Amino acid sequence: MAGVGARTAYPRLVPLSPDAFYAHALAAADAEQRLPLSRMTGWEISPFEQGGLTVAPLRPPVLPEPPRHGEDQADCGTCRRRDEGIWLDDRWRLSRVPGVGVPLALMLHPRDHHDLADLPDELAAELGVLTVHLARHIQALPDIARAHVYRIGDGGAHLHVWFFARPAGQSQLYGSWLVVWDDLLPEYPAEIADADAAVVARALAASYGGIARTGESAPTGEA
Repeated sequence: MAGVGARTAYPRLVPLSPDAFYAHALAAADAEQRLPLSRMTGWEISPFEQGGLTVAPLRPPVLPEPPRHGEDQADCGTCRRRDEGIWLDDRWRLSRVPGVGVPLALMLHPRDHHDLADLPDELAAELGVLTVHLARHIQALPDIARAHVYRIGDGGAHLHVWFFARPAGQSQLYGSWLVVWDDLLPEYPAEIADADAAVVARALAASYGGIARTGESAPTGEA
């Protein structure tokens, strides 16, 4: 049968350029370049009611993108704090993020200057194990249902992984809306967060190694 087993030639698909992506998005926007409300705003866990809610106009792309904090290792504040944290080993450090609304937010950094995509395989393997251990210890805290883990990387070039403790029973704080709720909630009592962070640090030292220390927090502003 003709053509059986023959390879069909398909045109190569090319990802949308920044301008093409913007044009594609604007095709769904109104005259003010506002996209429709996200389906997520209809979820029962959304912190916002749809009535009166508007979407900000979508701005055109800006290229090249502005440099992130710490792109130049000589100016990296995270590198300058390489010996700070509530837990340390030879290659990693853990800090508590202050001023949050959830019961506990922690941040894990490599002590040397790496981003996620250039993390050596050995450190990448350690990151996986550390993530699992930290999730276990956070979820072992009283009245904590889940440990959420985030890596974004748009604000800082030095790898930083966020760990958020979701309080038990608060079903509106499920999923990806948690970080928005965190920004809306009043600050969680610092003395309780410090005590819980110390529990996690000691548990990590016992299960993984390293040294637990207390009383040190991470500065805010990284993403």
